[in-house]
Amino acid sequence: MSRIDVRKTYKLFIGGAFPRSESGYSYAVNDAKGKFVANAALASRKDARDAVVAARKAAGGWAGRTAYNRAQILYRVAELVEDRRPQFVAAVQQSEGLSATRAGAAVDAAVDRLVWYAGWADKLTQVVGNANPVAGPFFNLTTPEPTGVVAVLAPQGSSLLGLVSVVAPVVVTGNVAVVVSSHERPLPAVTFSEVLATSDVPGGVVNILTGSAATVAPWLASHMDVNAIDLVGVAGDDALATDLEVAAADNLKRVRRAPAAEPDWTVTPRLDTMTDFLELKTVWHPMGV
Repeated sequence: MSRIDVRKTYKLFIGGAFPRSESGYSYAVNDAKGKFVANAALASRKDARDAVVAARKAAGGWAGRTAYNRAQILYRVAELVEDRRPQFVAAVQQSEGLSATRAGAAVDAAVDRLVWYAGWADKLTQVVGNANPVAGPFFNLTTPEPTGVVAVLAPQGSSLLGLVSVVAPVVVTGNVAVVVSSHERPLPAVTFSEVLATSDVPGGVVNILTGSAATVAPWLASHMDVNAIDLVGVAGDDALATDLEVAAADNLKRVRRAPAAEPDWTVTPRLDTMTDFLELKTVWHPMGV
């Protein structure tokens, strides 16, 4: 008698746990050749709200950690992705239709990107902050602080490298994230959530929803407890991006506008991927005599 394979159930990642969608719905995920691979959970409005609640609960503790500690944790995530490299290579190859060599290069680049951002964690304040010259017996100091809860619409085309490239700069600077993965290529994101769950990342710091950005994003954009939103996942859809910007204006969210086309994720990232989701706090303090 031949053995029956255990089929994997792909779920959401909210608050460090793996719940099924509140809607009870799922959708078919195909590989790059159009062949059915699995069913992924179809996130609903309620799932998005639950993810925001989990993120807000984790926000204070994560922002309160030292930058060095956040760097250690992100480096640990890189270690675990490296350890599971064959699984990620297979997932990227299946999702994006790449050769094994190109899929391996994408996974390696994702690991390198995690290490790159980890290295910036305890250096960014020195680059972005400042001691401002003022006329008077005062110190005037500017220092960056995290914005808070950031909704991230992950890229549609780059299933792993693109995902890492938009999530890592958000969390390394002390923010927490609610991520909507690529709709057609969600499985590498779900595998990445398994890495997060087994690393030192506290529950709720990163929450990953699978499903349609067009369905879930409007609720995140208008949610009053979301402080910023990255629209890279709707690149090329100007109408949806504009609607989300209008919804985000209700509570003056920071909005990172969707580019006209999906960026080239192999390009070395810039500092603005981190600074776009930072607030600058200026403090006046009298000089001692």
